[in-house]
Amino acid sequence: MPDHTITRRAFLAASAGAAGLTAARAFAATGTGLRYENPSGDGRITFFEGEAPILAYNFADRLAGGAPERYRRACYCHPVHAPDGTVLTDDFPKDHYHHRGIFWAWPHMTARGKAVQTWHLQGIHQKHAAWNERTAGPRQAVLDVANDWILDGGERVGRERLRMVVHPASDVGRAIDFALTVEAVGGPAELLGAKGKGYGGFCFRFAPRKGTVLTTDAGVQKKDSNDRTPAWADLSARFAGPSEMTGAAIFVHPKTPPERRPRGWTLRHYGFLGPSWPCLEPYTLEPGAPVTLAYRVYLHRGDAAAGKVAEAFERYTAMPKPMK
Repeated sequence: MPDHTITRRAFLAASAGAAGLTAARAFAATGTGLRYENPSGDGRITFFEGEAPILAYNFADRLAGGAPERYRRACYCHPVHAPDGTVLTDDFPKDHYHHRGIFWAWPHMTARGKAVQTWHLQGIHQKHAAWNERTAGPRQAVLDVANDWILDGGERVGRERLRMVVHPASDVGRAIDFALTVEAVGGPAELLGAKGKGYGGFCFRFAPRKGTVLTTDAGVQKKDSNDRTPAWADLSARFAGPSEMTGAAIFVHPKTPPERRPRGWTLRHYGFLGPSWPCLEPYTLEPGAPVTLAYRVYLHRGDAAAGKVAEAFERYTAMPKPMK
């Protein structure tokens, strides 16, 4: 796989260029069809609606200039754009080099008797294995990929399948469904959230911003938290570029099986949302017994109220069950 080491300045420049799309241009692209650019030498596949970028999935290893080598990683989404073109995600932030756009990782894992983690990328890494589906049309775009969990010695101990369905934007927002299926290979693998906090699993790290507001179905959240279990959580703010608020929410379908529901949420005003699973109780994956975690990400204009987050969640609950 080619080396995709780039400088953080280049990361930010690319994000700023994408954010430079005007709201009019982004809105004009709505309804002109979803599409994707085929994988190329930069190690990512990018989805668009018309000419407006939606998100990029990084399937090859990436390392920003200035970041320690141990944080080289793959298999995550960045940049992710609001409907007006604003870049909502960050990658290699200096306060948490291991954070990476929309990603899925655990801070405590045990495989083959070894303590490893995809969170800080210690002893194990996610590696692209296969393309299952890449399609796009007027109603949806689909990315379905398989990735391996590889110990530093080269042994495969797990397999993950990501299925992502991108929906067309409305006048205020866009829904993207994520289904992550994980399974142990060749023996059991244990997953566990961070001690005392529980974070780990599906995560969204936000770009630098001002005026951050965290909102859940219970209302505006003034403090960070680890143990609340809302149906949805949203972070809205003024990001670099536009002066208007934009944001993103994560939804958990009410018909998610109890054993797959978050046992806490990591809500951080510095720019992080994460439905924590399995949180503070370890879960042992077994070969032949895959586990699927499903979420909807809703990218929107305005704050949670203007972006009609609650209404978008209600539409999501009208689905008979979450995507698998």
